[in-house]
Amino acid sequence: MRGIFRRTTDAAPQTLDLYDIAYLSGAPQRMMEVALVALHERGVIRIRLSRVRVVGEPADQPAHSVERAVLALCRRRSRSTISLLGAVEIGPEVEEIHRRMVSSGLITPRRCRLTRAGRQHLEAAEQSGAYPAYVFEGLAALPDNALRYHIGEVIEPPLTLGRRLIRLGEALDDRGSDHGHDGGGHSCGGGGGGD
Repeated sequence: MRGIFRRTTDAAPQTLDLYDIAYLSGAPQRMMEVALVALHERGVIRIRLSRVRVVGEPADQPAHSVERAVLALCRRRSRSTISLLGAVEIGPEVEEIHRRMVSSGLITPRRCRLTRAGRQHLEAAEQSGAYPAYVFEGLAALPDNALRYHIGEVIEPPLTLGRRLIRLGEALDDRGSDHGHDGGGHSCGGGGGGD
């Protein structure tokens, strides 16, 4: 009987990378914003009017799977930031990060909200000063106004019927719960990091 109630989460990772922090801060949407900024700053992609195009192959393959996924998606033709977000948020790269964050006890499995440990890791990362402000605050903190404008369409993807139903279900669930005391306002779906 004792084994039934045993905790099934792994210990929280000792170090979180840029994309782990972005995921905790704003779900797949924030990860996509961070990837677009990183790839743009390295001169690998060009973003114009919310369209992303690969302009040069990096000297080294990007170390992070999210960046590799973005490059693979727009290598043959340009893609809109919204279509990239849609493709990446259901891809195996994001699924792996989500699984790790849940198994580490940093987000809740069912509603994808930050746990106390997740909030503590996020606060510690922000206080460390090791990450750019836009990782935590979104594109509003991006110093490059033109880049912010060109990426900007990823901020508010259109609500599909499925997303509307999910949000309606969450609203109804909140009314019946303890008013969202399970850990912050984090959302795993697209649009979770809107500013």
